[in-house]
Amino acid sequence: MSSKRRFMQLDVFSDQPTKGNPLAVVIDANGLDETSMRNFARWTNLSETTFLLPPAEPGADYRVRIFTPRQELPFAGHPSVGSAYAAMEAGLIQAGKTALIQQCAAGLLPVRVDGVGATRTIHVQAPPARAHHIDAGLRNAIAQALQHPLEDTQVRLVDNGPRWLICHLHDAAQVRLLKPDLSAIATLCVQHGSIGVCVFGREHGGDAAMAVRAFCPADNIPEDPVTGSANAAIMAFLVDREDKSYGDSYRASQGREVGYDGRVDVSRDPLAGSIHIGGRCVVLIRGELTLD
Repeated sequence: MSSKRRFMQLDVFSDQPTKGNPLAVVIDANGLDETSMRNFARWTNLSETTFLLPPAEPGADYRVRIFTPRQELPFAGHPSVGSAYAAMEAGLIQAGKTALIQQCAAGLLPVRVDGVGATRTIHVQAPPARAHHIDAGLRNAIAQALQHPLEDTQVRLVDNGPRWLICHLHDAAQVRLLKPDLSAIATLCVQHGSIGVCVFGREHGGDAAMAVRAFCPADNIPEDPVTGSANAAIMAFLVDREDKSYGDSYRASQGREVGYDGRVDVSRDPLAGSIHIGGRCVVLIRGELTLD
């Protein structure tokens, strides 16, 4: 017997169609088993596909499961922002509600909604992050894969649900000119349980303080267009380094190198220490799908 389920595909971290990070969202996912979710996520071949479910924890407004074409993630930024937006568009959230709780494998995460309609911005609190020093062997392997020299202070492994290898290249021009060895990055990610390698550097003009790129070839995503969890991990990296040059809030630019143009608003509560990522969304596809 076939079940028809509402479906959306939207761009996250942009209000311009085709310029954000695409996300597939199955609205009515109750009753789907994990195999079906994995198969559908592989079929969409997007960086992530999410499935909205009734909450299983008191206080949660909805539950989301997040899949790449290869694996399920406990948390990811653009799927969390986009899923909250889709839940509101689908009427799963009480109209006018501006403080939500998302349930995911990483726990219960606060979501803040600013504005309405085309100006609506979704901010999600990332899970607590842990930054780890890495040894010289791994640092040298990352430098070789990026084809860019790295010092010890420039690299950390940051775990905020997914595990990211974060590299500070200081200047946006260095970030944008990188031509990494994606096969070598894929091997490193598999060996060290990382979702990808993320690099960032200072912008000198425009509406963003930082340029970001994220390479996830082990998940069949050579370069992710706009990456929420990686941007949250960068803030955790800066906190670990006691680097206050970007302040407690800034905007990051990501995606131009692969034909996109996303913006991620990143902030940190200096008292609570929590890190938040936010941005706008635009729906490109509304429809119905049939899954057995």
